[in-house]
Amino acid sequence: MPAERILVCDDDPQIRRALSLILREAGYEVLITASAEEALDRAAVAGPHLAIVDLLLPDEHGIEVCRRLREWSEMPILVLSAIGDEQSKIEALQGGADDYVTKPFGPGELVARVGAALRRAGRDASEPRVEAGDLIVDLAAHAAWVGGVEVHLTPTEFSLLRVLVLNRGLLMTHRQLLTEVWGPEYADATPVLRTHIANLRSKLQVGEQARRLIRTDSGIGYRFNG
Repeated sequence: MPAERILVCDDDPQIRRALSLILREAGYEVLITASAEEALDRAAVAGPHLAIVDLLLPDEHGIEVCRRLREWSEMPILVLSAIGDEQSKIEALQGGADDYVTKPFGPGELVARVGAALRRAGRDASEPRVEAGDLIVDLAAHAAWVGGVEVHLTPTEFSLLRVLVLNRGLLMTHRQLLTEVWGPEYADATPVLRTHIANLRSKLQVGEQARRLIRTDSGIGYRFNG
């Protein structure tokens, strides 16, 4: 089963090393960043399942990072900060954070809070098998079936379906999908994405099921509704 990805954004190298060690030992994949812009870029590309964000960053306040992540993502966000006053906690939660952990922190408590936040999110993005109507997607086996018949997808088509399935229910912008599947150099290649979405829908089609499963948000992106 693939490990869930945790995005860490903290400008303190010691904290970054500590979080990387703690979270990897707990079985998570860790994405380390040291600034707001780096974190936002990495989040758009890698699609983490949870973010841990410091408040005091070199280029932007952590609460603004929370707000910007919330513009397109519903993933849990934990603020990790040495600032422990109540007003800061309230502002962080109002800005989109789901939890607030004060430094110094205990490794066990942090891992427990991460696990609880992922459970509260209500979707286990690492599950290897997803069923939606007549469609079954087995992420571990890299295979998909419609009505019990295997659908032969190209590697790119499966990668696109995988990103949509792992983020089911969430709006994925054109840029996010292009960057995740094709790479940052294709971030503006919207016609490429539309062509592959059309091909994917055609292969998954059972009546109108595929169009319902992969919904178009006109001019913005797509979402998987399974």
